[in-house]
Amino acid sequence: MSMARRVHVFVSGLVQGVFFRAAACERATDLGVKGWVRNLPDGRVEILAEGASEPVAEFLDWCADGPPRAKVDSLEVTEEIPSGEFAAFEVRR
Repeated sequence: MSMARRVHVFVSGLVQGVFFRAAACERATDLGVKGWVRNLPDGRVEILAEGASEPVAEFLDWCADGPPRAKVDSLEVTEEIPSGEFAAFEVRR
């Protein structure tokens, strides 16, 4: 069993109105990563993701590109202490 990892991510670029949240939720769920994603008023997308180290790393790789219509300029990632509080990955409004 690999170590749990939790990341707090801010995605900048053309990331709203391009199905970023829905695609991120689908990708995270496929990888077994838990947490949430939401749009921010400033145009960024905020993500809190938690899971085994490898799937979280793979999810971050995906976030760096995003879905086909997105144009990701930067990823700001902060490591946090895993809490195990999430049962699934969800899109927050």
